[in-house]
Amino acid sequence: MRILHTGDWHLGRSLEGRSRLEEQAAMIEEMVQIVNDEEVDLIMLAGDVYDSVNPPAAAEQLYYEAITRLADGGRRTVAVIAGNHDHPDRVAAAAPLAEQRSIHLVGMPCAEPLQIYVPRTEETAVIAALPYPSESRLKELLSEDADEQLLRSAYSERVGKLMQQLGRAYRADTVNLAMSHIYVLGGLETDSERPIQIGGAYTVDPSSLRIGAQYVALGHLHRPQRVDGDESMRYSGSPLAYSFSESGQAKSVTILDLAPRGHAEPKELFLSSGKPLVRWQAKGGISQVYEWLEQQADPNAWIDLEIHMTEVMTMENIQQLRRARDGLLHIRPIYPEQAEEDDSAASAVSRETMPVHELFERFYRKQTGGAEPDEDTVQLFMELVAEEEDKYMEQEAAEPAKGQDTI
Repeated sequence: MRILHTGDWHLGRSLEGRSRLEEQAAMIEEMVQIVNDEEVDLIMLAGDVYDSVNPPAAAEQLYYEAITRLADGGRRTVAVIAGNHDHPDRVAAAAPLAEQRSIHLVGMPCAEPLQIYVPRTEETAVIAALPYPSESRLKELLSEDADEQLLRSAYSERVGKLMQQLGRAYRADTVNLAMSHIYVLGGLETDSERPIQIGGAYTVDPSSLRIGAQYVALGHLHRPQRVDGDESMRYSGSPLAYSFSESGQAKSVTILDLAPRGHAEPKELFLSSGKPLVRWQAKGGISQVYEWLEQQADPNAWIDLEIHMTEVMTMENIQQLRRARDGLLHIRPIYPEQAEEDDSAASAVSRETMPVHELFERFYRKQTGGAEPDEDTVQLFMELVAEEEDKYMEQEAAEPAKGQDTI
């Protein structure tokens, strides 16, 4: 049978307030095209269908349309588990209806694996499916000890027992698979996972997942990768880039052919949908940014922009850039460090004797990383200082002299 492994769709997620639903819809179009072209029999969606436990209605509609189209009226089978971002009941709510269309939805950890028959190849797949197994979802306290190392060991051991129990249904004449949404020790994470205790106590040793499965389909980490050097244990990664820490990553789905007793040889099919996330570092200042805009660099990207500045970046500068290019999400000025100059000035003139305006200029440079305040800013500061001095003098004049009786 031919299997497609995906996960971490995060439907409903935005980027700095910008909706990604249009990109996510395009991603699903591409995925439907892939399963048709590749004649896929089984789709494994390894959790984080949604980006939150209470996704917007548009994200839910997109999800149900997606799995319906992928299943194609029962011609293919879709198996879905809940991730840490999903509400288990929401993911599995439509299970009774979905199973009539060869769609299997698993929200909570359970004791029975999925048994899936594939008519095209007359093979049966047994999937040890373990949705995100937090302590609350397992409904048990794994360790009363607060020590992270002990909790990690207890957690890994418990996950191993659950997987072993599920794997008892494996047979020599079935295609034996495992699927979980979990952090396996040694995996490379990115900023966009926003996970619960990722890399902390809720980590699993790879040995806990070695239960005799021919292939282990994992979700949770957004970078496509194998685990512990084992090609048969893989994260498919997210189909879209969800943070600038994923800038430059090629997004993909994983596809493989397996027969009973066969050896997994997964391959990546790269995706073209979705806007890339790009970092620009304009060391030549604003003029360099406008050169790139004129050249139409990265025309379809979300951009994280750093501009090296010697003068203060004004709000007008920022607004002009945003009008020139819609995809600019972050605009951060980077000022040259002038710490040595400040230190030498401080040694030559003590704070007590330094004029107020020079003290302000020194403070301004320190706070902005080296930018020089313009004359209007300095003048405004001096006017504020003068106002405060006038108020102080008025208060002093209004207070009675010490020891003087009041009437």
